[in-house]
Amino acid sequence: MEIRSIKIVRLLMMLVPAAVIAFSQPGALAQVTLPSVLSSHMVVQRNLPVHVWGMATPGEHVTVAFRDESRTVQASALGKWSVYLKPGEAGGPFTMTVRGEAPAERQTLDDILVGDVWLASGQSNMEFQMSRAATAAEDLPKAGIPEVRLLLVHTVASDYAQPDIETDGWKASTPESAKDFSAVAWYFAREIHEREHVPIGVIDSTWGGTVAEAWTRFTALAEDAALAPVLANWGRMTDDEVDAELRVKNEARLVAEAKTQGKPAPLLPWHPQLRSWGPGMLWNGMIAPLTPFPIRGVIWYQGESNSKLSRFAYYDRTMRTLMEDWRRQWGIGAFPFLYVQISNFKSTPLEDWASLREQQVRTLGLWNTGMAVTIDIGNPDDVHPTDKVDVGHRLALWARDLSYGEHVEDSGPLFRQAVPEGAAMRVWFDHAEKLEFKDGGATGFEIAGADGQFVPAIARIEGNTLLVSSPQVAHPENVRYGWANSPECHLFNGEGLPASPFTSVR
Repeated sequence: MEIRSIKIVRLLMMLVPAAVIAFSQPGALAQVTLPSVLSSHMVVQRNLPVHVWGMATPGEHVTVAFRDESRTVQASALGKWSVYLKPGEAGGPFTMTVRGEAPAERQTLDDILVGDVWLASGQSNMEFQMSRAATAAEDLPKAGIPEVRLLLVHTVASDYAQPDIETDGWKASTPESAKDFSAVAWYFAREIHEREHVPIGVIDSTWGGTVAEAWTRFTALAEDAALAPVLANWGRMTDDEVDAELRVKNEARLVAEAKTQGKPAPLLPWHPQLRSWGPGMLWNGMIAPLTPFPIRGVIWYQGESNSKLSRFAYYDRTMRTLMEDWRRQWGIGAFPFLYVQISNFKSTPLEDWASLREQQVRTLGLWNTGMAVTIDIGNPDDVHPTDKVDVGHRLALWARDLSYGEHVEDSGPLFRQAVPEGAAMRVWFDHAEKLEFKDGGATGFEIAGADGQFVPAIARIEGNTLLVSSPQVAHPENVRYGWANSPECHLFNGEGLPASPFTSVR
């Protein structure tokens, strides 16, 4: 019996996490801890329960006090604890105390504001720092806005969901804290703060040159058979991993040789970091740890890396999966998900930016989404246009309309339908009050007949519609606009917002 008991104890020790065993040892560390997103200077979401959670000794009682309310909970057998405090209106600053049973186990978080929290995510055009924006010299010196708080998440790719993010903590907006923060997110936050007069917290969780599926929970991707190409593309990338490692080593050697010889470093092609493209890996490292923290909504700028010919066709499906699953994981309702349509860039024939933009238009079919069109403010020769103030403003228009109920115009003209009318196509739009052509005029239009061959066309405005025709097509059946990687587009509505490129082909 004694031998059998010893075996059972050994088996149990193998099954119980090492952290739990450590807590049970005499003299083990019994420190109450908080996740990094909960810190001094943070903003907590108004009008939603305030969620506070962390780790402690298994079975330990933890007390949280905030805004004249105090609650005590007991840590689970794994040492986890979680408490929800009552919601409240915008205001502050407030202090929060978290204490365990030992007198030394007391943490004080100060300068906490209650307002609205927005998560900014995506790839490099959202990651693009304020210091690099065209307007940085004018706006950075004025970035001291005490009621705007910034949290910059460090880049982490992981095979499984992490319990915490890597960050230097919440900081009030200052010229120093803003310079390395997302320019789009900062301009968005500044406008929302100025218009709504409440504290604004922004979480910058971005990684340049990444694909949407890396930000999507792996299980959510795998549950949709239509997204099998995501896994196939990842399989092809991992099949080439050995060659990729050899290439990286060879390129490092070339750089080192150039340095030794006193020559400039050679120009090398850009390659994705393999793990940052893995399905679910950025969700695991940079989004999953944030889901217990209530937010107002999400702003998103990504798509360039999904424009490859092997990826663009399922972008709408991927983004709907990402958006719906993020909302499920947060568990606070269908919060606004506002995203930027990719701009104009010459790119290469290996990418189809026009089709990717059309995929982004289709995603507007998902409830409580908004798309900021930027086709007029890109740079054909640079994938990172430096005008970020207009991008932030256009996202803010969507937030002000959808989330804050201001009823402002939030979009440029969006294609509704097109029908043949004699030798022309009549095109209807939403958001089409006071249509006008700016600068270069009626460029970028094409029509096609039954043969499907598009040719350049002439467009004229008639009220809130367009009449598009070409002498080369007597019986047109379809029309499209801005259908190129880097088109010239000059159609706007009366609010100065650009029309999205479109095609009537379905």
